Amino acid sequence: MGAYLITGGGGFIGSNLVEALLARGDDVRVLDDFSTGRRVNLEDAPRWARDGGGRFEIVEGDIRDLETCRGTARGRDFILHQAAIPSVQRSVQDPATTNAVNVAGTLNVLLAAREAGVRRVVAASSSSLYGESEVLPKVESMPPAPISPYGLQKLAAETYCALFHRLYGVPTVALRYFNVFGPRQDPRSEYSAVIPRFIAAIRGKTAPTIYGDGEQTRDFTYVDNVVQANLAACEAGEAALGGAYNIACGERISLNDLVSLLAGFAGTAVTPVHAAARAGDIKHSLAGIDKARALLGFEPRVAVRDGLRRTWDAA
Repeated sequence: MGAYLITGGGGFIGSNLVEALLARGDDVRVLDDFSTGRRVNLEDAPRWARDGGGRFEIVEGDIRDLETCRGTARGRDFILHQAAIPSVQRSVQDPATTNAVNVAGTLNVLLAAREAGVRRVVAASSSSLYGESEVLPKVESMPPAPISPYGLQKLAAETYCALFHRLYGVPTVALRYFNVFGPRQDPRSEYSAVIPRFIAAIRGKTAPTIYGDGEQTRDFTYVDNVVQANLAACEAGEAALGGAYNIACGERISLNDLVSLLAGFAGTAVTPVHAAARAGDIKHSLAGIDKARALLGFEPRVAVRDGLRRTWDAA
């Protein structure tokens, strides 16, 4: 088993990675400043470590500090870089802070990885970098065309990953996540993703708010598929290094149909409230995942409806 650093390990995706690694007996160190991550997401980590035979520690710190990144990268085999301010809307409102974390912070992680000689850096990227292109599915050979600072920041971060591989020999893989959802996703933030907000509203017997007409579609991806992709990226062959890969289910659903599915779980009729579409949001998203299948050995194991049911039951 290996020694892992998970930046942003207190977040939604990060904490699911922590759980999976500890369950199989790995040595896991988390770096998080808990500005968007939550300590409650890791409250069971000691038990996960005990049950799986792994080791666990938390370092509270900020990836904008290079020395913190250097200290936490030492002795690690793998870095799963999840730390970010993961919000299109927040990036529109505050491009400077989000850039400092999402771009400069990623550069610090890569510098620390190079000095520590880690075996692999797997970095979280985003489908946001594809922008508004009407071509579906989105494939990695398409020219990026981000329409938000967040999309641009993720493009810059994964470009740094590719550059560090080519220029310095740092083994990197960037994973372009498509609308990840699942347990531990916080519904309370104004920047939270749509599925936890819809679930919280329907369970609270209030009408969920849809920005726009609700016919926009997304390739929603259950978090277990993302965990599997990260682990596969750690073990993928040399041909995968320096590349970027779509991580999704390869199917899409409209927000109106999403509300209908969740209403079915609740056993009640739900009429959403429609508000004006938000700046920076794209209309349609669907991933092509053939490249991830071929070079990472990635195969989504949990379909959207099954993931929604699991998320509903866990809420």
